[in-house]
Amino acid sequence: MEAKAVLTEFRTRFNEHQFTPDRYELLQQRLAARIGTAIDFRVCETPCFFPKSLLDDIVEAGRVLTHQLIDSPAYMSLSDQTIPPEFHVPAPSPRPHFMTVDFGLVRTSTGTLEPKLVELQAFPSIYGYQQYLCEEYRNTYDLAPNLAWNLGGQDTAAYWAKLGRTILGQHDPENVVLTEVEPETQKTRPDFAVYQQQFGIQTIDIDKDIAKIRQTGNRLAYLREIPGKAPIWTPIHRIYNRAIVDEIQRKHITPGFNYRDDLAVEWAGNPNWFFRISKFSLPFLDHPSVPKAVFLTDWFAGNREGLPEDRTQLLLKPLYSFAGKGIQFAPTDEDLAAIPPDERQHYLLQQRVHFQPVIDTPAGPTQAEIRVMYCWPDHSFDMIPMISLVRLGRGLMMGVDHNRYQTYVGGSAALFPI
Repeated sequence: MEAKAVLTEFRTRFNEHQFTPDRYELLQQRLAARIGTAIDFRVCETPCFFPKSLLDDIVEAGRVLTHQLIDSPAYMSLSDQTIPPEFHVPAPSPRPHFMTVDFGLVRTSTGTLEPKLVELQAFPSIYGYQQYLCEEYRNTYDLAPNLAWNLGGQDTAAYWAKLGRTILGQHDPENVVLTEVEPETQKTRPDFAVYQQQFGIQTIDIDKDIAKIRQTGNRLAYLREIPGKAPIWTPIHRIYNRAIVDEIQRKHITPGFNYRDDLAVEWAGNPNWFFRISKFSLPFLDHPSVPKAVFLTDWFAGNREGLPEDRTQLLLKPLYSFAGKGIQFAPTDEDLAAIPPDERQHYLLQQRVHFQPVIDTPAGPTQAEIRVMYCWPDHSFDMIPMISLVRLGRGLMMGVDHNRYQTYVGGSAALFPI
């Protein structure tokens, strides 16, 4: 199973013949030149090679887990209470436009490898950048032409068409904006540049660009930049939301519009879904891939069934942080008691997932966390698997920020032979 899970022949060929330091430097140069901006997070030296069957299993698990939540009226009613009143958008979308589901590969008691859920989030990921990364991996390292990365059997043209339909809806690009907090400082800004290239949508800083957005009644407009001409006020019909409420609150930002107003705009990624499907969802899932998790309030109330008694096998997670912020390994009684009782509902105790280091690299065996990214365009029958993202690491945390001073770690991609 282990050899099949990582396609040893592709791995060996890459390590021994296709990788060189010069090619890795060229990979980074080509990415930055193509996107037109520096890439501040670590690009891993290598892609990962997996059998399509493994990725298909992960794709299906993510779909099943998502439907367990959105098809449950009881869960949907309960999750509605997680949305902060000041950020509760009054016109909810029936389905999340974007889903990301993260899995790690773990070893079972029988010695085989299987995917285990890390977390899931109804929020966009780096769909644009990831497509470019996969293309540059193949082109720069002269990889086998039968290696693919787009999921669901789609080619590149179909990928951009489906992503564009999800982001733009039925609107002209000039009437769609991407909103973010301080986008020029975000590590994801290369992704924003790709949307500008592919779809022609402008990025708006909801903090510093307040003067560029105006609300008149329930309608929004923005100052659209036109090369060689003066900016003009342009109606906003749809917002591609990349702003995280946690960051808005933490930085005490007042956006240029009120989330609670019944605005005459559509959302590509309604902000409500960020709360509805998140770490909050984990205790409600029932699937072999899901580790045991309970709310901290329930743990103090005595609901500890299924959680290991060994504290080194537990994680303490704040529900609405992003990129691994605030996660604590092996929390002690003192750590847990230090959280005020009225805040414990916003924390989760979860069984720790131990990643198996299955990616053989010149720096040693490396762990892989596989993220499957889905889109759900307006009026689409079901969620569409689009592409996967892999984070490689050899520490406690898998995020690129936690592995930046090592080699053969960071943001990667999952390629599979067809």
